[in-house]
Amino acid sequence: MLFMQYYLDCMSQASYLIADESTCQAVLVDPRRDIAEYLADADAHGLSIEGVINTHFHADFVAGHLEVAAATGAWIGYGQRAETEYPIRKLAHGDRISLGETTLEIMETPGHTPESISVLVYEHPGDTVPYGVLTGDALFIGDVGRPDLLASAGVTADELGRMLYDSVQHKLMGLPDAVRVFPAHGAGSACGKSLSTERQSTVGEQRRTNYACAPMDVEQFLTLVTGGQPAAPSYFAYDAALNRQARALLDHSSGPRALSAAEFTAARTSGALVVDARDPQEYAAGYVRGSLNIPADGRFAETAGTVIAPGRQLLVVAAPDRAADTVLRLARVGFDTVAGYLADPEASLADVADQLTQASRLTVPDLHTALQQPVPPLVLDVRNASERDTGAIADALHIPLAELPHRLDEIPTYRPVVVHCAGGYRSSVAASLLRAHGHPDVSDLIGGYNAWHTMLHPTKA
Repeated sequence: MLFMQYYLDCMSQASYLIADESTCQAVLVDPRRDIAEYLADADAHGLSIEGVINTHFHADFVAGHLEVAAATGAWIGYGQRAETEYPIRKLAHGDRISLGETTLEIMETPGHTPESISVLVYEHPGDTVPYGVLTGDALFIGDVGRPDLLASAGVTADELGRMLYDSVQHKLMGLPDAVRVFPAHGAGSACGKSLSTERQSTVGEQRRTNYACAPMDVEQFLTLVTGGQPAAPSYFAYDAALNRQARALLDHSSGPRALSAAEFTAARTSGALVVDARDPQEYAAGYVRGSLNIPADGRFAETAGTVIAPGRQLLVVAAPDRAADTVLRLARVGFDTVAGYLADPEASLADVADQLTQASRLTVPDLHTALQQPVPPLVLDVRNASERDTGAIADALHIPLAELPHRLDEIPTYRPVVVHCAGGYRSSVAASLLRAHGHPDVSDLIGGYNAWHTMLHPTKA
C-alpha cells in the first residue's frame, strides 16, 4: 500500500492519495483544485487514479474532484445523501472499494454535514483492524467538526449535532484504539474551535484526550461542541454550494495576467476591487484608495473570502514573486475573477501616485495616550469571542472579523476608530475594509492585543 498525505498549511487542509502498488490503482480523497502535485506523484509511481472521494461538501475550499476527473477519467464519489449537478458514485455505509490488496470501506459519519462519510483504509481485505480512517470533518485531532455552519439547507444545527454525536461517540469511537486517524483539517481551520497542530493520531489517543470523545450523553455533547465556536467566514456557504455545482474548471494552462499601470487603472475605474497582499506596514506607506489589505503572509484565502463578496472582479497588488501564488490562493476558495496583477508594483504604484494615500497605524503607547483624551477613539476588537477570554481593552466594541462586513453600520463615522486583533494581521484587514466603506479616520494597532497586554503586564526579569 502507498499512503500519502498532502497538507496545505495556509488553509490547514489535508488531502490523501491511497494506492495499491501491485495493481497501480489509486484513489484521491478531498483533493484541492490545483491538482498538479497529485498528478506528478501518480506519474512518478506509475499509478492510475481510478476515483476521487470527497468526504462531504467542503465549505472552506473548492475541492478538486472535477479537475481530477477531467484529467484522469476518475469517478467521483460522495456519501449517498449527496446531490450534485455532475455524475457521482454514491457510496453507502459498508461499501468496499478494492484497489487490489488495498481496500477502502465507507463509514457514514453525518453531523458536520448530512452526507459526511469517513473512509476506512485496509492494507489487506481480510485485516480485522484497519490501517487508518480518513475522518473528513467528522473527527479532528483534539476536536470534532462543528455542526452549526448551516452549509446544508433544510437541516438544523441541532439535528446535525445529534447525528455527529452518533458518528463520533458510537461509530468512530467504536473502532479499535490502534486505528490511525487522518482528518481533513488541522489547527487554524474555522471548521472547529480547538484543532491540534498534529496531522495524525489514533482512535485510542483521541478517546483519551479529545474532549468530544469522552463518554457523555447527547445533550452534554451538544453543549460542549456548539459552545465557543468562532464566527464562520461568509464565503463558506458559497463554496459549499459551488462544490455541488458543475462549475468551471481551474485553468492550469496560463498564469495570471500582468497589467501595466494604465490597464490597472482602467480596470479599477470599471469597478474592480484592489486586493493588496503586501505587508501591512508596506501597504500603509502608500496604497490605492479603496483597496483591501489582505497580507499574503497569513491565512490569505480564508480572510479574502471573509471580507470580499464572491463574483467581484479583482485586481492584485503583490510582490512580483508572490503574484501568481496570490491569484491561485484566491482560486482555491472559488474567487476566479482576478483580472490580473500589477506588474512591478513598486514602479507601477509610482505611476498612479494620484490614486494613492497612506494609512494610520498606532503603537500601544499612542493608543494609551489617545484613550486619555477628552474625546477618545472608538476601539474596535475584531478577535473571535473565545480570544476575549484572555482579556480585552476596556469599552472596546467587539465585532469578529467574519461578522464585520455585515455590521459596518454599527461603527460610527463621526469619531476616530482604532482596530485591533491579537497580533496585527486581522486589524489591518479590518481597518482597510472600514476605509474602503467611507470611514474617514481609521487606524490599526501595531502588535494587537498581545502588545497591549505586554505593556500593561510586562514580564519581570
